[in-house]
Amino acid sequence: MTDILSVKQRFGIIGNSELLNRALEIAVRVAPTDLSVLVTGESGVGKEFFPQVIHAFSARKHNKYVAVNCGAIPDGTIDSELFGHEKGSFTGAIDSRKGYFEEADGGTIFLDEVGELPLATQVRLLRVLQTGEFMRVGSAKVQKTNVRVVAATNTNLVKAIADGKFREDLYYRLNTVPIAVPALRERPEDIYLLFRKFASDVAVQYRMPAIVLDDEARKMLEGYYWRGNIRQLKNVAEQISAIEETREITAPILAKYLTEKLDAAPSLTSSSHIDEMNSERELLYKILFDMRNDINDLKRMLMEMRGGYSGSAGVQPVEHKDILGLLPVRSQRSAEPAYAESEEIVDEQPREMSKADMQRDQIVKALRRHGGSRRAAAAELFMSERTLYRKIKELGITDR
Repeated sequence: MTDILSVKQRFGIIGNSELLNRALEIAVRVAPTDLSVLVTGESGVGKEFFPQVIHAFSARKHNKYVAVNCGAIPDGTIDSELFGHEKGSFTGAIDSRKGYFEEADGGTIFLDEVGELPLATQVRLLRVLQTGEFMRVGSAKVQKTNVRVVAATNTNLVKAIADGKFREDLYYRLNTVPIAVPALRERPEDIYLLFRKFASDVAVQYRMPAIVLDDEARKMLEGYYWRGNIRQLKNVAEQISAIEETREITAPILAKYLTEKLDAAPSLTSSSHIDEMNSERELLYKILFDMRNDINDLKRMLMEMRGGYSGSAGVQPVEHKDILGLLPVRSQRSAEPAYAESEEIVDEQPREMSKADMQRDQIVKALRRHGGSRRAAAAELFMSERTLYRKIKELGITDR
């Protein structure tokens, strides 16, 4: 069995994380076979090293290794790039040309960002994986190729399948052996090692002393979320090395280069979250104001029924605060009320309504008032149409 340490040294892979070691072990074990491999992981984690390891430890190591970034090739030319084309098959095809699958015959082809392939190209790729056959663009001649396919993606292919953007049969054909590359935040013990390596490389390249971190800065570095993973870490190391005059980096200095929060939690002050909170607050205020008006209407009705309400000169406006305790509300009350103060109707409901109940009631009323028009209802409820759509779904509203 190949020693994992020797693999790391050969390919310049740094880290002692168990998750990283496990991914490398799978790559080495599957290398002697011809099984298709799907490498998954976030952008910037170093997925490109794994197909190289697989090729180097396979029987195809003396043949070609071709790496293709599927996301960088326009849809209109991707088939030609992968499978070749015949002369005159399209505008600009002045000569016949081999594709990557033809060039890599006998070797390994690495399809990076495979989730970006158009559906029509996915059909062609599936045929190559199943039968080893393909046709150049503009040709009716079937050709054969013998290649080992290693694919990689940072997208969720299962979700892409559900969205109709990726073929399920191709997914299972590619995913014969899955390799999951851990995100940098999942291997915190490796963060400082990588940072030190990048800082050292910059120092050697530009003939300057290497930067070092004090204890607080190191803790900050290891506690950072690193959304851009190793690529972002390298960028930070290079920036600090080039910009800072001092070679000893403290936590306040490091903090200037870490623009995101140190934890993984999404920011609660994001604009979308604030908009949603404002919409809900406006809706709740409207609910409370409407409840206040309903209560005042009920009071007036009862006073009329008991003879305590009239438009005569003996009726005087009495000012009191509304149920929010915010705005003065003028209601009509007789100078000599026909019923005792203890009998006055207050905010009573047959049952306690939850926040969801109140929201549902207001949304249904608004939709009915506007004949089912969601745009008009959203305007009345002080929220966006998108928020209203989500609320309708969340609250299970079907009555328009």
